[in-house]
Amino acid sequence: MAYSVVFYVIAYLVGIAAFAIVARRRGMATDGLAILACAGLLGGALGAQVVQFFVGGVPGKSLLGAIAAGYLAVVYAKHRLGIRRHTGDLFAFGLSAGEAVGRIGCLFAGCCYGKETNVAWAIFDHGAFRHPTQLYSGLAALLTLALLIVLERRRVLPEDGILCIQIAVMCALRFPIEFLRDVPPAALGLTATQFACIGAIAFFTYRFVKLMSARPSLNVTPLGV
Repeated sequence: MAYSVVFYVIAYLVGIAAFAIVARRRGMATDGLAILACAGLLGGALGAQVVQFFVGGVPGKSLLGAIAAGYLAVVYAKHRLGIRRHTGDLFAFGLSAGEAVGRIGCLFAGCCYGKETNVAWAIFDHGAFRHPTQLYSGLAALLTLALLIVLERRRVLPEDGILCIQIAVMCALRFPIEFLRDVPPAALGLTATQFACIGAIAFFTYRFVKLMSARPSLNVTPLGV
């Protein structure tokens, strides 16, 4: 358990660092943005705990719950602070970078474990050899982060385009991993997380299409704070 806490702390620090690096790259490192980052972090942390408890019935952390609650917290904070510029891309980098490390914490914590299997790379967990789904998710986050870095360097998308791609890709990769996790289905042979993934993919694909249709200018604009 001590190792899991260490990796969770490192994950938060890595996520914050990724957020800050992209903010500086885009000329957005302001006090207002720092407050916004705190709102997203606190909202996500609370949402992760609440959603896991009500959906899973046990203590833990739900990544999708963290995304949903963090997203709403940021929207509210932006309204209160008067920030008009899109900031979602910064959180996209922080989320992927943080999850890539945080899933190692899940492995040590014994949560998010997979179904029993006899594959060569199985790990002994909860009394049996199982799919290391924590590491599958960590690898998926790392691959997603690599894609985001390529897109950021090319600067071909409007602001918030990277966020839409990040969440859609993350959910698309999480969907098959969920079949390997030791989680009972909710309906139609799918888990509650898979239904959430479908909804998130649909929503953020719709948002991406709207952003690309509008094609807003990529020029730097004031944060408004």
